[in-house]
Amino acid sequence: VQLQASGGGLVQAGGSLRLSCALSGFDFASYTVGWFRQAPGKERETVGCTDSRGEYTTYVDSREGRFSISTYNANNTVYLQMDSLKLDDTAVYYCAADRTLEFSGYSPICLDGRMDYRGKGTLVTVSS
Repeated sequence: VQLQASGGGLVQAGGSLRLSCALSGFDFASYTVGWFRQAPGKERETVGCTDSRGEYTTYVDSREGRFSISTYNANNTVYLQMDSLKLDDTAVYYCAADRTLEFSGYSPICLDGRMDYRGKGTLVTVSS
């Protein structure tokens, strides 16, 4: 099982960026894929998650509306679209996977501690 995040870079505040997470080796019936980030000097925090079919998503409240997670099943890629970027969105962004899938209502449970597999991150730098 491998995950590889890509698409990071330098972007001006107010701009947009789309990150990709390429998945390989996933032969589980269902699973959860999440996006997380870690800013310099801060703890890792959760951005959001999606289920293995890309039908349901969970977002951290403060970022819902600016960030959007989507899935393209044909190439096993999960995307993180980030709009209206702010300076404090600067961080290393990671994708990770939980080999199980559980819901709270219609939202996949999305907890950093549940992730079984993690990919290397991609750096996003937002400038003024």
